Amino acid sequence: MELTVVNASCGYEGVPVLKNVSLCLRQGEIVCILGPNGIGKTTVFRSVLGFLKLIEGEILLDGVNKAHISQKEFSRSVGYVPQGHEPPFPYTVPDVVVMGRASHLKSFEAPGIREYRIADRVMELLGISYLREKIYTQISGGERQMVLIARALAQNPKLLVMDEPTANLDFGNQIRVLECIKGLSGSGLGVLMTTHNPDHAFLCCDRVILLTKHKEVLEGPVDEIVTEANLYRAYGVEVKITETRGDDGRIVRSCVPMLS
Repeated sequence: MELTVVNASCGYEGVPVLKNVSLCLRQGEIVCILGPNGIGKTTVFRSVLGFLKLIEGEILLDGVNKAHISQKEFSRSVGYVPQGHEPPFPYTVPDVVVMGRASHLKSFEAPGIREYRIADRVMELLGISYLREKIYTQISGGERQMVLIARALAQNPKLLVMDEPTANLDFGNQIRVLECIKGLSGSGLGVLMTTHNPDHAFLCCDRVILLTKHKEVLEGPVDEIVTEANLYRAYGVEVKITETRGDDGRIVRSCVPMLS
């Protein structure tokens, strides 16, 4: 399955925030969107998911214009993990995960045993079965993020859109979430994610879309796009990209800011 955005202008009430955005997400790959605050990363996501109407351009799912696909049908193929979620009621963790089955149920149909079994399998897959008896509002930030991923996977999507999945997480939980994302991609899921940390692109992504402060859209393989010059164009700060060799011989690249 393939999700394609073609020459899109995204914005609010007819006023574009970003113009000429094109991207493609395929199953089994991770595409990362980088860029400074306020540049329009979340606006692109809201447009892709149908929360905002495109000003120009088109969105295609396997070559079919999204305008000709119902939201329910689209949701069966494309899952969404928001930055954060605070439900108005103290739902149990399984209840939150089962909410991901909504696109597979009829109007006003309540989830049944089958839906809760699917939720159990997804939680086991992600290693969070120990949260079965927990209240969602009473677990840690990292655990909540994993539950939101489980909720999206319960949809059984082919593609997953994740808006800053590591936001507000400590270092350890950031790495656990990135490992989870990499594992999901390895099982055939396509992931489109945003992050504020260029190192995350080096750790797990196949391609990058970098939005600069001048609203340029740079797209390509990670090593070609996440460069010292491009990061300066995007963030206006000087960085050096270093390489570290692990015990297994792998080379990991990372960004070091050069503080004045």
